[in-house]
Amino acid sequence: MLKAGPVWAVGTMSGTSLDGVDAAMVLTDGERILDFGRSNYRPYTTEESRILRAALGRWPGEPGVEAAAEVIETAHAEVLVGMVDARIIGFHGQTLAHDPQGLQGARRTHQAGSGQVLAEVLGRPVVWDFRSNDVEMGGQGAPLAPFFHFACAKWAHLETPVAFLNLGGVGNLTWVDPRLPGPEAAGAVLAFDSGPANAPINDLIRARLGVERDEGGALARAGTVDDRIVEAFLAHPWFLKIPPKSLDRNDFHDLLGAVHDLSDADAAATLAACAAAAVARGFEHFPEAPTMLYVAGGGRLNEALMVELARRIPCPIAPIEDIGLDGDMLEAQAFAYLAVRVARGLPTSGPSTTGVAALIGGGQISEPA
Repeated sequence: MLKAGPVWAVGTMSGTSLDGVDAAMVLTDGERILDFGRSNYRPYTTEESRILRAALGRWPGEPGVEAAAEVIETAHAEVLVGMVDARIIGFHGQTLAHDPQGLQGARRTHQAGSGQVLAEVLGRPVVWDFRSNDVEMGGQGAPLAPFFHFACAKWAHLETPVAFLNLGGVGNLTWVDPRLPGPEAAGAVLAFDSGPANAPINDLIRARLGVERDEGGALARAGTVDDRIVEAFLAHPWFLKIPPKSLDRNDFHDLLGAVHDLSDADAAATLAACAAAAVARGFEHFPEAPTMLYVAGGGRLNEALMVELARRIPCPIAPIEDIGLDGDMLEAQAFAYLAVRVARGLPTSGPSTTGVAALIGGGQISEPA
């Protein structure tokens, strides 16, 4: 356990977009954010990305998982090796499979990569396996950034309810009321996955054009949205579920089939519209209308997606940078913050963020030998 007072922590994120590893430092006591430090990024090579994609949907012991874990551990060791100022490391790992409902049997979640390996390599304590405890206690295990979002709202001196949107492979929404004293307070936070975001768009672009993404949404901006496909998408039973709720990256894999007969541009435009429409449907669950939606993640750089959001969202939207935060590093910063909370025995999730029955802490701490 850490002694009281602020410490520098570094967090990492290898997200559902599978493009690389983010690492970012936060000065925090596990409750307040006092400062943000430097960040780093290590892209995956083409071969590394191939190995990770081949392991998606697989559980420990299945083919390809060991190779994927080696990629994750190597990339994280490289991105973290120079960040020596951090007293503690928050290591999320790479989500390969996520089944908190137990649809395939037991309730479980799988983030590849060993925090013990990183602790030995880097010579510092590593907090990891953040999600398993929540899932075992009946929660969704995701999203885990909401308590950090609440701290961000306090850091930015916001005084009215706002929402945070992360547009990674999957979209995540967090509604926070910074008028309350902390994220544990009743009514302070509500969070859930909104639906697919970049993952279907990236998969489409990779399959059809052989590149990793629709840079800036250029292809989608040249296309026309097929509203019938968007309407059919919104009829999915997922949108009838009451939050908290979470998704696996490939839960909406049938979206690619829905746009199969569209041109490249129309398909990209339609998938961007689906992502935005999913976020708009999420607003129906908020206890009070937010005064602003702040957008983070790679999707905020897709102009077509941002235009669709502005058209559908009933409040002003802005990139997270408008309040002095880093939209590329927000999730990595979240796991730096959560690492300190775990080390100090503070809760990392609760009924309004993952649906777990009570406030609980997740994660295990590995010390170097």
